[in-house]
Amino acid sequence: MTDLVIYNPLMFERTLSGKLSALAKKFPVVSIMGPRQSGKTTLSKKIFGGHDYVSLEEPDEREFALADPKGFLRRFTGGTTPASGVILDEIQRVPDLLSYIQGIVDRENSPGRFILTGSQQFHLMEKVSQTLAGRVAIVYLLPLSLNELLGRPMSNPWEIDRLPEKKRQPTFKLEEILYKGLYPGIHDKGLEPIDFLSAYYRTYVERDVRNVANIGNMDAFQRFVRLCAGRTGQILNLSSLASDCGISHTTARHWVSVLQAGFIIHLLPPHHANFSKRIIKSPKLYFLDTGLLCYLLRVRDSGDIPVHPMKGAIFETFVFSEMYKAFVHSGELPPLYFWRDMTGHEVDIIIDTGKKLIPVEIKSGETIDGSFFDGLKYYIERGVPVSKTGILIHGGDALYQRENFSVRPWFQCL
Repeated sequence: MTDLVIYNPLMFERTLSGKLSALAKKFPVVSIMGPRQSGKTTLSKKIFGGHDYVSLEEPDEREFALADPKGFLRRFTGGTTPASGVILDEIQRVPDLLSYIQGIVDRENSPGRFILTGSQQFHLMEKVSQTLAGRVAIVYLLPLSLNELLGRPMSNPWEIDRLPEKKRQPTFKLEEILYKGLYPGIHDKGLEPIDFLSAYYRTYVERDVRNVANIGNMDAFQRFVRLCAGRTGQILNLSSLASDCGISHTTARHWVSVLQAGFIIHLLPPHHANFSKRIIKSPKLYFLDTGLLCYLLRVRDSGDIPVHPMKGAIFETFVFSEMYKAFVHSGELPPLYFWRDMTGHEVDIIIDTGKKLIPVEIKSGETIDGSFFDGLKYYIERGVPVSKTGILIHGGDALYQRENFSVRPWFQCL
């Protein structure tokens, strides 16, 4: 396996940087949500270098904030001259601070005053939105995109149907990035994926999950997470998941919500167009990082992926996560869906631009087969507002136009 050591961590240019800076000039509070180890602290310190910084993971700081929130915040707001601002890292550890922050920004409406980071959105998102409504801008930072890892500018995700110029193929193979995933810590420190992801998963399950949700049977929950990994890229069937794990349907639904809250999975909704009322209505389940996915699938080496029975699902997960990150890191809500009718016709991803629906098909094969376009052709025949063009993303290195379809290699998803 070839090592994937790309850049020093401080050299990762995050697509979200520009949007984050712009929002901080307009809103008194900016909240950066995302999974642990996605780079929220590094980015916030880089963009807001003049701000004070406090980690609420630190026991002393957390105790102070819990016991005397006014006194805690007074350090950053007292005096006749307001401070430039403060970064409050892992705000979910002391969510009651939000009410006191509201009072401060109502009195002193200075833009960029508070930068909040959080790694759980289970209850925090609702509390932030309610308490700081109209005062806070919320953005999300996920693990690196492939373009960020390679130091390439992100293409405009709204113009994905335009055939781009060919870019140089990375020095590493596709299966290597699928195996390692894109958490910054793996790449900037040269860590073995299994070491990083094992520690990451234990922290998530043993601490974060216990903090977020009252889960008594951790063995059953861990089994549930691995069962979800085996279903990435598939339509969510809660009854099947519950049965295989030996839990109730209600518990399975709750645990899926917990995984969403921790930015482990995303449920991709079906697109309800007027083409037919007989369409699948359940969402598809995707993991947001293939490294963590491979760890949960017990893939021990990148060389195992080409012969793995879930190779196609792992690749599809990679492409989905790249598209998802392209919109999220631009400060946009991802307009991503899938489409499948009751007769078995399907398209992996639908991008709803508002003006047209762009279908995207994902195939892990390196060699393009004519059958790869069948789903795209069928969907395009539905007519307006479907785009007259479609996109095929594959596991090879070819980039070209075939009829009215853009054929893209894996390293140019966007």
